[in-house]
Amino acid sequence: MQYKHNKRLVPLAKQLRKEMTGEERHLWYDFLRVHPVRFSRQKVLGKYIADFYSAAAKLVIELDGSQHYEGHNIEKDTERTAFLEGYGLRVIRIPNNEVNQNFRGVCDYIDMAIKQSLSQLR
Repeated sequence: MQYKHNKRLVPLAKQLRKEMTGEERHLWYDFLRVHPVRFSRQKVLGKYIADFYSAAAKLVIELDGSQHYEGHNIEKDTERTAFLEGYGLRVIRIPNNEVNQNFRGVCDYIDMAIKQSLSQLR
Protein backbone atom coordinates (compact mmCIF):
# COMPACT_ATOMS: atom_id res chain seq x y z
CA MET A 1 0.00 0.00 0.00
CA GLN A 2 1.27 3.47 -0.82
CA TYR A 3 1.55 5.75 2.21
CA LYS A 4 0.49 9.32 1.82
CA HIS A 5 3.62 11.41 2.02
CA ASN A 6 3.16 14.42 4.25
CA LYS A 7 5.73 17.02 3.13
CA ARG A 8 4.96 19.22 6.12
CA LEU A 9 6.36 16.60 8.50
CA VAL A 10 9.64 16.01 6.63
CA PRO A 11 11.58 18.85 8.35
CA LEU A 12 10.44 17.60 11.77
CA ALA A 13 11.40 14.02 10.89
CA LYS A 14 14.87 15.20 9.84
CA GLN A 15 15.23 17.12 13.10
CA LEU A 16 14.13 14.07 15.11
CA ARG A 17 16.73 11.93 13.30
CA LYS A 18 19.43 14.41 14.36
CA GLU A 19 18.13 14.62 17.94
CA MET A 20 17.33 10.99 18.76
CA THR A 21 16.81 10.10 22.40
CA GLY A 22 19.45 7.97 24.08
CA GLU A 23 17.17 4.95 23.88
CA GLU A 24 16.47 5.50 20.16
CA ARG A 25 20.19 5.94 19.49
CA HIS A 26 21.03 2.74 21.41
CA LEU A 27 18.40 0.66 19.61
CA TRP A 28 19.33 2.09 16.20
CA TYR A 29 23.12 1.87 16.35
CA ASP A 30 23.39 -1.32 18.38
CA PHE A 31 20.64 -3.38 16.72
CA LEU A 32 18.28 -2.09 14.03
CA ARG A 33 20.84 -0.40 11.76
CA VAL A 34 22.64 -3.71 11.22
CA HIS A 35 19.59 -5.99 11.26
CA PRO A 36 19.19 -8.02 8.05
CA VAL A 37 15.68 -6.57 7.62
CA ARG A 38 15.98 -2.91 6.67
CA PHE A 39 14.57 -0.24 8.97
CA SER A 40 14.13 3.50 8.58
CA ARG A 41 14.16 5.86 11.52
CA GLN A 42 11.75 8.75 12.02
CA LYS A 43 9.69 7.73 8.99
CA VAL A 44 6.76 9.90 7.91
CA LEU A 45 3.67 7.70 7.59
CA GLY A 46 0.59 9.74 6.83
CA LYS A 47 0.07 12.26 9.60
CA TYR A 48 2.57 10.62 11.97
CA ILE A 49 6.29 10.07 12.30
CA ALA A 50 7.17 6.52 13.34
CA ASP A 51 10.28 6.02 15.46
CA PHE A 52 11.36 2.99 13.39
CA TYR A 53 9.70 1.42 10.35
CA SER A 54 10.33 -1.65 8.21
CA ALA A 55 8.48 -1.78 4.90
CA ALA A 56 9.51 -5.41 4.34
CA ALA A 57 8.10 -6.56 7.69
CA LYS A 58 5.24 -4.01 7.70
CA LEU A 59 6.32 -3.19 11.24
CA VAL A 60 6.47 0.03 13.25
CA ILE A 61 8.46 0.21 16.48
CA GLU A 62 7.63 3.00 18.90
CA LEU A 63 9.79 3.73 21.94
CA ASP A 64 7.70 5.26 24.69
CA GLY A 65 8.90 7.50 27.50
CA SER A 66 6.95 7.91 30.72
CA GLN A 67 4.76 10.69 29.24
CA HIS A 68 3.11 8.08 26.97
CA TYR A 69 1.48 6.48 30.01
CA GLU A 70 -0.28 9.61 31.23
CA GLY A 71 -3.88 10.69 30.57
CA HIS A 72 -4.43 12.25 27.16
CA ASN A 73 -1.25 10.72 25.69
CA ILE A 74 -2.70 7.22 26.09
CA GLU A 75 -5.64 8.25 23.87
CA LYS A 76 -3.32 9.86 21.32
CA ASP A 77 -1.17 6.73 21.14
CA THR A 78 -4.25 4.54 20.73
CA GLU A 79 -5.43 6.74 17.85
CA ARG A 80 -1.96 6.69 16.28
CA THR A 81 -1.73 2.89 16.53
CA ALA A 82 -5.20 2.47 14.97
CA PHE A 83 -4.24 4.81 12.11
CA LEU A 84 -1.05 2.86 11.35
CA GLU A 85 -2.82 -0.49 11.69
CA GLY A 86 -5.30 0.83 9.12
CA TYR A 87 -2.41 0.67 6.64
CA GLY A 88 -1.91 -2.99 7.53
CA LEU A 89 1.08 -2.27 9.76
CA ARG A 90 1.84 -3.97 13.04
CA VAL A 91 2.79 -1.51 15.77
CA ILE A 92 4.84 -2.56 18.77
CA ARG A 93 5.44 -0.21 21.69
CA ILE A 94 8.45 -0.58 23.92
CA PRO A 95 8.98 1.46 27.10
CA ASN A 96 12.27 3.37 27.23
CA ASN A 97 13.14 1.80 30.57
CA GLU A 98 13.05 -1.65 28.93
CA VAL A 99 15.65 -0.51 26.39
CA ASN A 100 17.83 0.67 29.28
CA GLN A 101 17.30 -2.27 31.62
CA ASN A 102 16.74 -5.24 29.30
CA PHE A 103 18.29 -4.41 25.94
CA ARG A 104 18.94 -8.04 24.92
CA GLY A 105 15.34 -8.95 25.75
CA VAL A 106 14.06 -5.98 23.70
CA CYS A 107 16.19 -7.06 20.74
CA ASP A 108 14.92 -10.65 21.02
CA TYR A 109 11.31 -9.38 21.19
CA ILE A 110 11.79 -7.18 18.10
CA ASP A 111 13.49 -10.01 16.21
CA MET A 112 10.57 -12.32 17.05
CA ALA A 113 8.06 -9.65 15.91
CA ILE A 114 9.96 -9.23 12.62
CA LYS A 115 9.98 -12.98 11.97
CA GLN A 116 6.27 -13.22 12.82
CA SER A 117 5.39 -10.35 10.50
CA LEU A 118 7.47 -11.75 7.65
CA SER A 119 5.94 -15.23 8.01
CA GLN A 120 2.42 -13.76 7.86
CA LEU A 121 3.24 -11.92 4.64
CA ARG A 122 4.18 -15.10 2.78
